[in-house]
This record gives sequence, structure tokens and C-alpha cells, in this order.
Amino acid sequence: MNRTLSRRLSLLFIACLFLQISTFAGDFSIKEPKSTFSAVQDSFEMLTALVPASSSAAKPTDRPRTVIYNGAATQVAIDAESSNDLWITTADLKRATGFVIKPQGVCRDELCFPLPKNRKAAFVKKQGSTQWFNLSEFARLIGQPIASDHKNDVWCFGPRAAEQNGYITSLEAPDFTLPDMSGRQHSLKDFRGKKVLLITWASW
Repeated sequence: MNRTLSRRLSLLFIACLFLQISTFAGDFSIKEPKSTFSAVQDSFEMLTALVPASSSAAKPTDRPRTVIYNGAATQVAIDAESSNDLWITTADLKRATGFVIKPQGVCRDELCFPLPKNRKAAFVKKQGSTQWFNLSEFARLIGQPIASDHKNDVWCFGPRAAEQNGYITSLEAPDFTLPDMSGRQHSLKDFRGKKVLLITWASW
């Protein structure tokens, strides 16, 4: 990974972190996912603008699509059909999120979310022998905040309301992992028991 790309990913991960840290700080409202999306989207655009694009950067069609879910980044296949939503294969759905599609709904371990029967086409489609799933529409269904950077094809999904309430009850900040400017990964859990100063900013 070249240095410019490493810097871009570092900035994008910081913007993604707002979805978790703002929850713990108490300024996030799950009741207003659209306003939250717009605010974090502004942060994405401002952060990516800080780093000039490399002249050797890959074309949009060649750039891998990245999904950040539960703090982990996964590269996924790109849907051939143009869409503002995030469609991923069911194989990538399991790799990136741990969810699988079952007759009773979209499930992960004991957790299961039924899909509206009259809107199934909005969530699942088939192209040839490959089944695709609309992860962004699913996030809206379950009240999960999303931030996306279409220029760099990065999608970040924040914690659901139930998870957010858990952080507030325990008063323990959610764990996350971010790369530094050299690309080395650092996790909050590595500093448990120590005083940590987190400095973040946003455009709103």
C-alpha cells in the first residue's frame, strides 16, 4: 500500500470512528439517521479533500470496494449495475458482517431480522448464478447508521441502537482499530487501564 493511500485510509477510518465515538459521547441520535448520515458524509468529503489524489491512483472501476463493519474492513465484489445503494454478494455478506440469509430473515448467531415480504426485491436480487444483498437498505431497516465515501468506494456501518445503549450503560467506550500514518494498526483495547486522550472533529 503506497503512502498516499495509507493516509487516505487513515482519514477515512477516523471519519468512520465518529459513528462509534459520538454514540459514547452522547451527541448521536439514532432517531435521526438521515441527519447523522449527512453530517458524517460531510466529514468524509472534508477529510478526503485534505489528501491530494495520487497521479497513479486507480480508476474508479479498478478500485476495490471496502466495507467497514464491526470495526473490521473487508474488500467486497462490486455490483455491475450502477446504484447509490451498497449491493454485495451473499458470500461477501457473510465474510464482512457474519450475517446469512435464511427463510426466517437475515441472521447472525441468535440474532435474526425478518425482511418485509412486500419489499423483498429491495433487499435481494439475482444476477446469473450470483445472489446479491442490499446491505445499505438492510441497515436502514434495522436503524443502523451508515457513512459512505463514493469517491473512494468505502462504506462504514455504525452500531445499532441496542449496542449503543449497551455502551452508555457500561460507560465503556467501544473498541476500534485505526492505522497511523505509517499504516500500523492501533486498538483502543491495547490501552485499557491507561488514560487516553481522543481528539476528533467534524464539520457540523
